[in-house]
Amino acid sequence: MEKNKLEFTFSDTIQGYVTHFDWDKQIFSLDTSDGRNFEVKLTSNTYAEMVRNLGEAFMDCTGQIKDMLGRDRFLYVYGVFFPENEVKFEAKHIVFLGRDENEFRFEKQDWWIRQVRQLGDFYLKAQFGNGDVDYSKYRTNLSLEGEQTSNYRQETDTISRLVYGFASAYLMTGDDRYLEGAEKGTKYLRDHMRCKDTSENITYWYHAIDVKGSHERKIFASEFGDDYDAIPAYEQIYALAGPTQTYRITGDPEIAQDIEMTLNLFDKYFLDRKLGGYFSHIDPVTFDPRAESLNDNRARKNWNSVGDHAPAYLINAYLATGDERLKKMLVYTADTIAEHFPDYDHSAFVQEKFHEDWAHDSTHGWQQNRGVVGHNLKIAWNLTRINSITGLDETKSKTYMDFAHKIASLMPEHGCDRQRGGWYDVVERVLDTDQKFHRYAWHDRKAWWQQEQGILAYLILFGTTGQPEYLKHARESSAFYNAWFLDQDSGGIYFNVLASGLPYLLGTERLKGSHSMSGYHSFELAYLSAVYTNLLITKQHMDFYFKPYPNAFKDNILRVSPDILPAGSVRIEAVWIDGKEHVDFDADNLTVKLPEAQNRVKVQVRLVPVGSVEHFDMTVDQDGDVVKVALEGDLDHLAIHSFRKKLAEIASGNPTKLAFVMSGLQSINAEAVRTIIFEKQKMSIDCNVYVCGANEEVQKMFDREELLEEVILLDVFDKSKM
Repeated sequence: MEKNKLEFTFSDTIQGYVTHFDWDKQIFSLDTSDGRNFEVKLTSNTYAEMVRNLGEAFMDCTGQIKDMLGRDRFLYVYGVFFPENEVKFEAKHIVFLGRDENEFRFEKQDWWIRQVRQLGDFYLKAQFGNGDVDYSKYRTNLSLEGEQTSNYRQETDTISRLVYGFASAYLMTGDDRYLEGAEKGTKYLRDHMRCKDTSENITYWYHAIDVKGSHERKIFASEFGDDYDAIPAYEQIYALAGPTQTYRITGDPEIAQDIEMTLNLFDKYFLDRKLGGYFSHIDPVTFDPRAESLNDNRARKNWNSVGDHAPAYLINAYLATGDERLKKMLVYTADTIAEHFPDYDHSAFVQEKFHEDWAHDSTHGWQQNRGVVGHNLKIAWNLTRINSITGLDETKSKTYMDFAHKIASLMPEHGCDRQRGGWYDVVERVLDTDQKFHRYAWHDRKAWWQQEQGILAYLILFGTTGQPEYLKHARESSAFYNAWFLDQDSGGIYFNVLASGLPYLLGTERLKGSHSMSGYHSFELAYLSAVYTNLLITKQHMDFYFKPYPNAFKDNILRVSPDILPAGSVRIEAVWIDGKEHVDFDADNLTVKLPEAQNRVKVQVRLVPVGSVEHFDMTVDQDGDVVKVALEGDLDHLAIHSFRKKLAEIASGNPTKLAFVMSGLQSINAEAVRTIIFEKQKMSIDCNVYVCGANEEVQKMFDREELLEEVILLDVFDKSKM
């Protein structure tokens, strides 16, 4: 009898790009992102929808399937495999990502802003109902529907992560409800979870408190998994995440002191001054990282103790202050990662666990010799961020980016599901003989936070380098997350989905709040996806909001850079204080000089990208009475925003002659042609518009939109013919 023969039906998801469609046979073909081809059969029960954001109604596309199955369109198909004389795949459900093959709805300017509002409202209601923000009511565990469970524990890190979420939501929206949630949560952490030791000038944070009625019990050491009865570095790190993001908005001096004194804790007790890096755990009584009581955690180092500083609080604290101590620590952690974590002679995954002397620890706890896909992606993301820090040594820069590129090239093959989409969780780092696929440690499910790391890594890599394969991975990662992780019924984000994208709702993985899940990764993803997409990729403006205390920031200078972005990529366009225009700002250095005030003011800052998108360029010159507009590259969905803005400026000048030089233009989409139609109607009817050197494809697009009769075609730019 033949073993393991697939002779049974099963359902699954395929993500891919449409290559062929036969309407008569009701069949279309698509290629997966790694080049495998599938033939898909439509049935009378196949239904289709458009990907939708949290809070949006169902968008039925069933009646438009024929029109929407254009070549190269990226989509998801969920269906059933029938292994008959040949294997057939019949579609049950199709998810489209945009109106045409060039549109991805999550690249809209306000997509992530609207998503963060939905998340903010979900957690406000889940934790505090419809009443006041009162953190004595906060509970770590929330059900799928956002209801509190009977567990009365309040964990420090989950409160801090929720505070981070509210602070990020305020930065993006200016909604004071979110700032109230952030500030009250920060105060609650300070009053209930903080220990401030002035004799040693350090601050440390309790693992949790138990609250029952008027009784409160502090839980000092961790009671979670491999960290039991120890103080893990990552818990101290994430205790700062929410307050630090809040500090960027308010400049609260008490938060600044908490950051400084917790850094003193890291320097005094976690830092290995001899061999480098930070220890992963210290004894809760002696604060000794080498204490025998730590057992398997004695004298250990890991990814969390070294790498989590940067994304959790260090980058945000540096953005708010420009402090040299923070900058040095950022570079130090990046150097440590670049020196010790690569292990490419043995595995496609970095090494994450170490002994004191940096010898590899491949037997520790649950991780053993396993790779966490998200941690690899997180390294690529954060090294790319730190690479843009001002004054970074060129040698360090090359080291960081070589490492980031290495990870980015390996992870799609080793940590990504190239058939269904999405990033896996934990896998065996090393392949055994005759193995092609890394074995999953427990399951092939996909966690929400691992998707975040993939999206942000490839967004910033594309935004920084312009390499097109990074945009492809970023889009596919964002598509999977937005198609399958948004809980359209109850709100919030699913913890895990099956490999196919269907939600997994058992055990702790059905919860919207737990030791592992709170308002951090989903909010961070929304915040930074908006920043990278708008400011680095699609080149659209973005507004940010602050509410500083009087004289809170040094020299009354508010630093408004949303992340560590490439130098010169963004500038301030406008500032409003309490709704009134404010002109005292440094546009290029991204700082605002705050007015002397007795009370807090609300600051709104509009940031705009510098230049156009990577693959498109637009140059405007005045040649006598002719406004000459030279277009090069591809005028597509990503380029349309900067093109539309510039053309509006030209139209406002009411030119008498307008010449588009398109000899360097490879392609143009319908939106761009309609932009020309729209702006042309605002100009004088006597204005002649010339299209010079357009290739056949571009001319066809003008003809399709019936604009050819309104423009004058020339083979080349020739002023004598104008």
